[in-house]
Amino acid sequence: MDYQALADLLFPNVTETPDSLEEKFPLRQLPEGAVVTRMAPSPTGFVHLGNLVQGLTAERMAHQSGGILFLRVEDTDAKREVPGAVEVLINTLKHYGIHFDEGATIDGDNGAYGPYRQRQRADIYHVYAKKLVSEGMAYPCFCTEEELSAMREKQEANKETTGYYGKYATWRDRSAEDIQAKLDASAPWVLRFRSTGSIENQFKFDDLVKGKLTITENDVDHVLLKSDGIPTYHFAHAVDDHLMRTTHVVRGDEWLPTLPFHIQLFKALDFKLPKYVHIGPLMKMDGTSKRKLSKRKDPELALTYYKAEGFPVEAVYEYIMTLLNSNYEDWRRANPTADPTTFKFSPKKLNPAGNLFDYAKLTDVSKNEIAKMDAPKVYALLTEWAKEFDEDFATKLESDSEFATKILAIGRGGKKPRKDIATWKEAKPYMGFFYDEYLQEPVFDEKFDNATIIDVLNRFLNSFNIADDSGIWFDKVKNITEDIGFTTDMKAYKADPSAFKGTVADVSTFIRQAVTGKTSSPDLYTVMQILGEQRTRERIQNTIARLS
Repeated sequence: MDYQALADLLFPNVTETPDSLEEKFPLRQLPEGAVVTRMAPSPTGFVHLGNLVQGLTAERMAHQSGGILFLRVEDTDAKREVPGAVEVLINTLKHYGIHFDEGATIDGDNGAYGPYRQRQRADIYHVYAKKLVSEGMAYPCFCTEEELSAMREKQEANKETTGYYGKYATWRDRSAEDIQAKLDASAPWVLRFRSTGSIENQFKFDDLVKGKLTITENDVDHVLLKSDGIPTYHFAHAVDDHLMRTTHVVRGDEWLPTLPFHIQLFKALDFKLPKYVHIGPLMKMDGTSKRKLSKRKDPELALTYYKAEGFPVEAVYEYIMTLLNSNYEDWRRANPTADPTTFKFSPKKLNPAGNLFDYAKLTDVSKNEIAKMDAPKVYALLTEWAKEFDEDFATKLESDSEFATKILAIGRGGKKPRKDIATWKEAKPYMGFFYDEYLQEPVFDEKFDNATIIDVLNRFLNSFNIADDSGIWFDKVKNITEDIGFTTDMKAYKADPSAFKGTVADVSTFIRQAVTGKTSSPDLYTVMQILGEQRTRERIQNTIARLS
């Protein structure tokens, strides 16, 4: 077989050469040890937590080494592409702090190593496809879907490994005349890789997460180009990662079974193999067993879920970092105010088996992150979230930003700030009572009759003075408690509850419920100071009227 003649026959319009592409996309001028890596998602419209895990891993490796992170859109599978998915992808990753130095953007491309969308790179792939054919490393296959299906059925019946290999690779060594006849008949064809591997052979491979792996050689003649001339992921990623000068490939470990073929393909193309970082899956507890997070079963897999729930970006970032590196939490405790990007991230500290996603822990992390923020920042982030997910609440917040900021400042700052909210979604239930439209009618404990509650509220109104400091204010509450036969001595009450009608805690709760509609709230004295004397009195008077 004259392989050069075959290459010219299959790719008559390809005049560019691998050498010219090497000149067009030269080695990057970066410091020694700089990592060049990428995110290379498919535009399916679904951006999941795994994308963020991989994205943060790639981003940290690139940027802390003085390297490059770029975005490549792997859109070779047109059937799976969702209109507008690239924009969703870019905006979602940007929201979570994944910033690219170059690559695909909403408006096009940014960078000298593009195009960064694979369907726009067909001419480049054909250059290397022609090279492989000319060297006898690839060939056209004219098998129909029916023939391939029959082959698979026969292999399954014989309990053989399925695939196009060995005696089943019927077009591997066909004559030039057979190929020409099919081309003359305009028969569709795919380009297949001519594997020289054997499943009898194994070799060692070092993955930056999994460690030393024993790899069995690939013996399957995988498809490189589909019948429309567009490459498969396998071929495209090899060409792209080489020409874009990728040093490290970060991806999920579901790609491990294809690694033998990818290693073989890089070698056939005379490309330097990048280092691989295969990340384990995110899992969750399902009863007493673990399983992978599922798009169908688990809404928390989608990144849009965290934005809608109102988890701050800082909280999601912090939590993901605790998943990625086991020593991150110790570092954070020692550096509570440090920028997380100053943490020395290492892919070697990733859990090879994957990580257990813990929603409760994420919630705790988020409470801590929000507690560390000052009131103006909380107001800004909460308002931004509400504009998208609760417009009415956003209107309330923006109608008097000073009022809202005062509310959010309650218990904030100091060594032990309050941790009342874990998500922006929880803010409205937490602080909504400050707005009359959201104030709920209180439901008092049935063990206290209305007359007692009314008496407490009237006594409080008679003594209430907004100018009192918190000490005087609470002394008045305690005086009311003693005057109506309740007690301020909690120890005595616990020793003999039957000796008292109630406690100062009950009296405070009556007042709290009248003012806030709730049995728990931020510091009641501060709440009244923010509401002001008139609104405080009106609320208590309205409660008395309802109980009378």
